Amino acid sequence: MTANNSRIRVLVVDDHPVLRDGIASVVEGQPDMTIAGEATNGAEAIERYRTLRPDVTLMDLQMPEMDGTDAIRLIRNEFPLARIVVLTTYAGDVEAQHALEAGASGYLLKSTPRSDLLEAIRVVHAGRRHIPPAIAVEIAEHRGDQELTDRERDVLQRVAAGRSNKIAADELGISEETVKTHMKSILAKLAASDRTHAVTIATKRGILPR
Repeated sequence: MTANNSRIRVLVVDDHPVLRDGIASVVEGQPDMTIAGEATNGAEAIERYRTLRPDVTLMDLQMPEMDGTDAIRLIRNEFPLARIVVLTTYAGDVEAQHALEAGASGYLLKSTPRSDLLEAIRVVHAGRRHIPPAIAVEIAEHRGDQELTDRERDVLQRVAAGRSNKIAADELGISEETVKTHMKSILAKLAASDRTHAVTIATKRGILPR
């Protein structure tokens, strides 16, 4: 068996204790890996990283207090060689792209087989990237797309919540005509046929929070 000091030390960041326990069980069952520690949100992840200096960090994206993408960016700013693998429920290309731009070296879904998770840890520890083909294809397909502006996302979030154009306009402090203009732009950028279709696409791709 590999000596403790040469094992891959893994930090697990997720707000669900059952999932953390499950990952810990899988990792500790490997002769070349060990759990360095755990964190329950992005802010805690940064503190734990500073203290533990793990070899590989498994990072959830949607967590309370600070999300995973912001935590990745801050950890990488402070520790440029940090190796971080996103482990998330969502396959949206926008979320994946933002996480990779923030400095993640890998991206996995929580539904992935344990063998793929272990492979990703080893691959990223070796200094390479690990992105499943399906997610890489999604990112490539939308690479040239125009991103929604912050205001367009504000409008679409209100549409997703069932607001009319008038109510959305009142909440945002803009005219109803401006909301309509934003919606026209949103439909064009997302290649959506109507408001409902735009919300569906934006949620699937990770543009809107779930």
